[in-house]
Amino acid sequence: MANPISAKDIFQSVLIMLLGAAVAAAILNGSWRDRQIGGETIRKSGSQDISRSKTAESYVLPIEWGDLGAKMVSVGVIDYEKFMSLYPAASPARSEAERLLTQTDIGAIVISEDNANVLLNLLWGLGLGNRNPLLASGPMADPRYGGVGNFASTGGWTLSSGSAMNHYSMHPFVTLSPETQIIVERAARNIYRPCCDNSTLMPDCNHGMAMLGLLELMAAKGVSESEMYRAALAVNTFWFPDQYQTINAYIDSREGDTTRPDAKEILGKAYSSGSGYQKIAAMVDSAGRKSSGSCGV
Repeated sequence: MANPISAKDIFQSVLIMLLGAAVAAAILNGSWRDRQIGGETIRKSGSQDISRSKTAESYVLPIEWGDLGAKMVSVGVIDYEKFMSLYPAASPARSEAERLLTQTDIGAIVISEDNANVLLNLLWGLGLGNRNPLLASGPMADPRYGGVGNFASTGGWTLSSGSAMNHYSMHPFVTLSPETQIIVERAARNIYRPCCDNSTLMPDCNHGMAMLGLLELMAAKGVSESEMYRAALAVNTFWFPDQYQTINAYIDSREGDTTRPDAKEILGKAYSSGSGYQKIAAMVDSAGRKSSGSCGV
């Protein structure tokens, strides 16, 4: 004879059913936002509650956006519907994405916590699609890597119309003189990101490709190299908030050293590369320290 079902068993069964229904509802209404694109974990804007202190609430980037967003949509580097689907309806990020993809007379852009992810994705598309010899014949083109389509910054770009490689270094969005190209490559060689050990000269992830796009825009406007580094550090701080909070804590804690490194030095390998950051993090109290800056859309 079967064992009788107890009241406890009934309660547990009902509880499991209710929890399952709650999870299903979360998935359907969009609050469950993590998904996979191109092998990377994607988190839509608004899916993370980041509690952090930062040195600035916003930073005015020394660039002119103009109609770049509309141009990228028109040639297919960015598929408008795919891009907009990343951001929740009525969110500040979605409004900013719509503005930067549709308006045609945008001047300087102010980066903040609200739009940092939008700008990361837009600049990623720009860096990938803009025609530049650094992409065509630089480290990315080294045959030992098995082809430029195998990197996170290329294979992971799924927001275009058609294949990302149909747009790789194909469009003359930002034209540089030989002199400004030299400045871009020199700055790129000195700018690292905490997610890996490559500089922007090797833009094999989204942050590197986006930084290349930003450097191209600044160089085209005639921005000085020192100002490029200041803007790049501000942008990296918004893209990797927790890592740079740790780096700043390390700099502030150095006893007997009253000289604070400048933006160029902080962006260098010793501080901002993946290995440099890990060494610094090991010297900083790790209580409550988190990581941020996923290399995905």
